[in-house]
Amino acid sequence: MAVSAEETPVAVRGATVSRPHRVILSTPVLAVVIVVGLGLLAQRTPGLDRVALFEPLAAPEAPLAVVPAPVLEEGEATLQNETTQRPELAQPEHVEIPQGKRGPIAAQQAPLPPIDVEKPPVPLEDASGKALDGFYAALESVQRKRPGAIARVLHHGDSIVVSDYVSGTLRRKLQDQFGDAGHGFMLMANAWPAYFHNDVSRFASSGWKVSRIVGPLAPDGLYGLGGVTFRAPPGSRARFGTAKSGRFGRKVSRFEVSYMVEPGGGELRLNLDGKLYKVLDTSGEKAVAVEKISVPDGEHELEVVTIKGSSRAFGVVMERDEPGVVLDALGVQGARIRFLDKQNDEHWAQQLQWRKPSLLIFHFGANESGDDFAYPMNEYHATMKAVLEQARKAVPEAGCLILGAMDRAEKKGASLQSMAVIPAIVKEQRAAAKEVGCAFFNTYQAMGGPGSMAGWVGRGLGQADLTHPTGSGSEVLASWIFRALMAGYAQYVAR
Repeated sequence: MAVSAEETPVAVRGATVSRPHRVILSTPVLAVVIVVGLGLLAQRTPGLDRVALFEPLAAPEAPLAVVPAPVLEEGEATLQNETTQRPELAQPEHVEIPQGKRGPIAAQQAPLPPIDVEKPPVPLEDASGKALDGFYAALESVQRKRPGAIARVLHHGDSIVVSDYVSGTLRRKLQDQFGDAGHGFMLMANAWPAYFHNDVSRFASSGWKVSRIVGPLAPDGLYGLGGVTFRAPPGSRARFGTAKSGRFGRKVSRFEVSYMVEPGGGELRLNLDGKLYKVLDTSGEKAVAVEKISVPDGEHELEVVTIKGSSRAFGVVMERDEPGVVLDALGVQGARIRFLDKQNDEHWAQQLQWRKPSLLIFHFGANESGDDFAYPMNEYHATMKAVLEQARKAVPEAGCLILGAMDRAEKKGASLQSMAVIPAIVKEQRAAAKEVGCAFFNTYQAMGGPGSMAGWVGRGLGQADLTHPTGSGSEVLASWIFRALMAGYAQYVAR
């Protein structure tokens, strides 16, 4: 039981200060305050960081976490917090990459591979020689400005995609090169506190009820494209709009609302730019439905409000009728790749087909590393392969890319060492990609292999949890992946 300050007995030892403001304004205290202030100013001022008095502060990071494998029970969870903008989580359009080692960890580490290079440290591996042809063909159509040409990327992953880290930077780089065809798919509300999307404006009220592929589970296995299904009482709302600043996400020409028609369904009010557009009746024979709303290409906002009964919805897509690239960041916090198989197989296939992807990306491994060897590697291989085969069967024309797990460190006495399970996970990811006909990017090897995460943390590229990248680290990884894809695209065009 909490005790208030007035109720807590306080023992005072030594002389009592009757006028504390005199102490605060004294010369010694003011001198300390000035020194600390100058130190912080130097730390935060570009060009003065080398003379800063303190270790550089990391940029605010999303509260990413490796989540223990959950007990998957059926039911719903209620979201207690509103979905708000969270500007502190946004990835700047220009990210300064740390050039030198910093801190006591860095001093003990071997040199890292160069990070600001045109050629990534490792190339894409493609045993079939055609794993990405579907994506490259779509990029070529986009580059030729063919009407209706859109290269859609579905980027599945865990917490690193939940916060739109690597996925957000990769989206920007692809759109900068080939054109902005829209932001893509977003969940109705923040299914996890760290859920975030760059280059859009979003809001949702609290109170939405969710079932997720990581639990609590939906009895029918229907989770839409993003692995989450939402319900809300009357008066709940969610808003999706173009970005208010920056170069990306400033225009939209089409919204698509993904929802469920079912017996006893309620009504959704769709407000476009503050005015009623339509009242959507969600009652009827059970089926997944999509409401498309076309608007003049430009700045717009769509609001979804539950006005009657209980309606079930999945998310909203924002796209443009312009040749370019769209990247759907489909992150699920706490997910292992095998959790994608918690969905109804036919439903998941239909959701993939709805989006007509040119490229499927699968970006997992952090949470699997948390399981260590408790989940046997042969089972990990089998379940991963089954998920990849399902996806490829659903959209056989799409390219397929597996991003290998990052290195993850753990403390062993006074030193930091790579977890023994990481190379084993990477080995199975690589083998499954080859067997199914997907390309593979060896993130672990690109980082520097064994012991590299400790070096990344020391250089400001890895977070203090020794597992996730910082914003700078995400920029590096996405740049490597983009350059590897572009090297493959150049070879494809030359063929």
